[in-house]
Amino acid sequence: MKKLCKLVLVCVLIVSTLTGCSSSNSNKKTLRVYNWGEYVDKSVISAFEKKYDCKVVYETFDSNESMYTKLLGGNKYDVLVPSDYMIERLIKEDLIQEIDWNKISNQASLDNFVFEQASNISDAYWVPYFYGNVGILYDKTIVDEKDLEAGWEILRNETYKGQIYMYNSERDSFMVALKALGYSMNSDNDAEIEEAYQWLVAQKETMNPIYVDDECIDSMRRGEKAMAVMYSGDAAAVMVDNENMAYYLPEEGTNIWFDGFVITKDCAEVDLAHEFINFMISDENAYKNTAEVGYLTANVNAAKKAKNDDFEGISAYSVRTDNENDQIFNYQTPELKEKYSSLWVKVKAQ
Repeated sequence: MKKLCKLVLVCVLIVSTLTGCSSSNSNKKTLRVYNWGEYVDKSVISAFEKKYDCKVVYETFDSNESMYTKLLGGNKYDVLVPSDYMIERLIKEDLIQEIDWNKISNQASLDNFVFEQASNISDAYWVPYFYGNVGILYDKTIVDEKDLEAGWEILRNETYKGQIYMYNSERDSFMVALKALGYSMNSDNDAEIEEAYQWLVAQKETMNPIYVDDECIDSMRRGEKAMAVMYSGDAAAVMVDNENMAYYLPEEGTNIWFDGFVITKDCAEVDLAHEFINFMISDENAYKNTAEVGYLTANVNAAKKAKNDDFEGISAYSVRTDNENDQIFNYQTPELKEKYSSLWVKVKAQ
């Protein structure tokens, strides 16, 4: 009987201990963050959890459109990291709230260039994170640099048939086609959009491009294709690891993009969301993130350190500022968005 009582007492203590631990964990504040894949140094997330005694539920997406679809589908998030045109859309649809800049003590380190260039987005709603452009990452041992004089049209040079990665993204792919044709990448002209559609159809028929997301990063590190349409940060990361790779920006112009933190309208932890954003853009953490992923940080101090220490001589770790043909994506009306989307489906169905 004494042994039985002792056993029962031990069990009660174990259950009490576990219940206490569970209660302790459940009492922690939770922040739900939705970010791009391969877009953070995970140690920074852990450091934030430790400093603020909280739990970060961290999920990733591969396109602005998939993020938007999931958000509208009822998934709950506190902090998002969309691109410029998607931020504009979220503002118009009243899905995000204003930033309390009094709670962002690290704002002095942010590059004013970002706010100046992304003038179509209200500063009140977002905090810049990374920015860059879209170019062509190419293998110098395969691609004849004279062929690059053709600009975006090199992506239809049959010398490189079967050797090209394209982004599985309607906006990026139509940007390439519209720029190759000499049009604005924000065109709402039916004839121009149709011509761009035909450009992409012809490219698919003659070049057999592979439409990819982040998986092309490791493939290009291994030199598996001659070239890839790629975001500058991904290109920089590849160039660090593979000296045969170079980055080219066509003179016809390209997309300059800006990604930033926003707080959702139904955020459950507004104060913690501000703490998270401020933590992420600090000099120390902005440097850790940019060194890890290769994208140009909006923190000028961290960017300077990364250029000198991690990306010296890497042309992709920068943003071109002297080409008037470069553009930022504009917000698309639902009707225009549907037009591009339906044509993109048809391109891939060829």
